[in-house]
Amino acid sequence: MIKINANYLKLQASYLFSEIRRRTDEFQAQNPDKEIIKLGIGDVTRPLPEACIAAFHRAVDEMADAATFRGYGPEQGYGFLREKVAAADYQERGADITAKEIFVSDGAKCDTGNIQEIFATDIHIAIPDPVYPVYLDTNVMAGRTGSFHDGRYDGITYLESTRQNRFIPALPSENVDLIYLCFPNNPTGATITRSQLQTWVDFARKNKALILYDAAYEAFIQDSDLPQSIFEIDGAREVAIEFRSFSKTAGFTGTRCAFTVVPTSCTAYTDSGEARSVHDLWFRRQSTKFNAVSYPVQRAAEAIYSDAGRKQARALIDYYLKNASLIRKEMEALGYECAGGENSPYIWILGKTDSWAFFDLLLEKAGVVCTPGAGFGRCGEGFIRLSAFNDTENVQLAMQRIKQALS
Repeated sequence: MIKINANYLKLQASYLFSEIRRRTDEFQAQNPDKEIIKLGIGDVTRPLPEACIAAFHRAVDEMADAATFRGYGPEQGYGFLREKVAAADYQERGADITAKEIFVSDGAKCDTGNIQEIFATDIHIAIPDPVYPVYLDTNVMAGRTGSFHDGRYDGITYLESTRQNRFIPALPSENVDLIYLCFPNNPTGATITRSQLQTWVDFARKNKALILYDAAYEAFIQDSDLPQSIFEIDGAREVAIEFRSFSKTAGFTGTRCAFTVVPTSCTAYTDSGEARSVHDLWFRRQSTKFNAVSYPVQRAAEAIYSDAGRKQARALIDYYLKNASLIRKEMEALGYECAGGENSPYIWILGKTDSWAFFDLLLEKAGVVCTPGAGFGRCGEGFIRLSAFNDTENVQLAMQRIKQALS
């Protein structure tokens, strides 16, 4: 008799964004003439940078010529991209990261979900609340949690991110082994200072813990005093892994390219306390289960680091940040308390009502899709998240509708 993985039965009925899509589709079917504006899921709308498109075309042409055709690529990614990433994203900012420590992938979502495979199932996890659901759900699937009740899973240390702590959680009071952090934060838009991040690194070093640091939105940081990488922090190489993506920074949501940084000095331990290289474990996992990102996509990603590519990618970031500023300004003018939207594409809004009720109100009265904060965890109840990822004309229209609906 074939049996299922019983841990999947612990999962809640629907992945957050699937439920949003279901409700939106149902409303659209009932209101076919209503134009819906989506400010919920973080999907971009602007075209890829011209430099990326040109590189894409050149690479596709290479695939049409036997002399330049490429078959299977290296699982870790082509050296031409990894060298650019290491130099531009790390070494230029004083972070000691080399190309060897870069792993190119098809998405930060995949990597943040898959990385937990290389760690023991009986480790203690610390996860922020509210949180990007992938962190939590993949650990539920792996069997690291107990049952779900009162909005939380047994066996997880929840790092509460609230208005009172400005959405920067305090250090856990108990021992934990694996810590998830995300800054600029999804969903709250909060950012973390160097001194605050240093405190987390020091905690991990003291407790032989490991930090999984999601920096997918680092390109939106405008404040030069804020760290863009955890590897700008002393001691982080031994206790941190960092995830980044080209999805939001250069419009690669449909093209799929990201990377994970695993320093060679990053360490985990066997049951007997023997130190092992996390870099080597992740390389072994990827070389077994992953067949690399396609050559044309990696060439397109490489073009982001050209002079033209940097300018064009920067223009995309500025475009979405302008949208974010507009959303926050309009919501605050309506009397709603907001976070994010300054160094982040997300605006976290205290909704004055139940999260899903606010979702339904905006959908039905304004034809605007948001993300209910309750879907990110217990501490998200009462909030909604609005995304700046849409065309400015749509954002302006959405805010006009929201003003009418909430007035």
